[in-house]
Amino acid sequence: MILPEVRDPRLVTVRRGGALTDADHRLLALWAALCAEHVLGLVEEEVPGDPRPRAAVEAVRSWAGGELPMMRARAVGGHAMGAARPLTGPARLAAYAAGQAACVPHVAEHDLGAAAYAIRAVHHAHPQDPSAGVGERDWQREQLPAAVRDLVLEDQARRDAICWGAFGDAGPRR
Repeated sequence: MILPEVRDPRLVTVRRGGALTDADHRLLALWAALCAEHVLGLVEEEVPGDPRPRAAVEAVRSWAGGELPMMRARAVGGHAMGAARPLTGPARLAAYAAGQAACVPHVAEHDLGAAAYAIRAVHHAHPQDPSAGVGERDWQREQLPAAVRDLVLEDQARRDAICWGAFGDAGPRR
């Protein structure tokens, strides 16, 4: 569960009564795509013939560029999550990261789903290195666009507990 019971109006689009502008929504989507893409190799090594996770990353970028409708991006995200279900370990988590990224056009708060799953994928890929997940979190934070940086960091602090502790300094829980 990565979505809070009470939504932060700053992460709800203006069209739905919130404060999130279209420009910032696109920035969140592109950041989620970067987070997911950073771990795609983990799933592509496991199932090199399955295009669904990569298609999800491409779909969110197409949505952000105005080339794909939100409902289509969300559907492609669902397909990536379908690719994740039979997998285990880092590959499964990486595929879920891609699926979450493609759902950001529908619900902006899926950005942290993409980020948290990617952090967990790295954490599980390197069990001998307890700092691997924190390193991935730090890399992600370096990629944050300035316009949404504070918003994302505040949201990470607020939702860390429901995102498996992925954003804390101790790294994610297994």
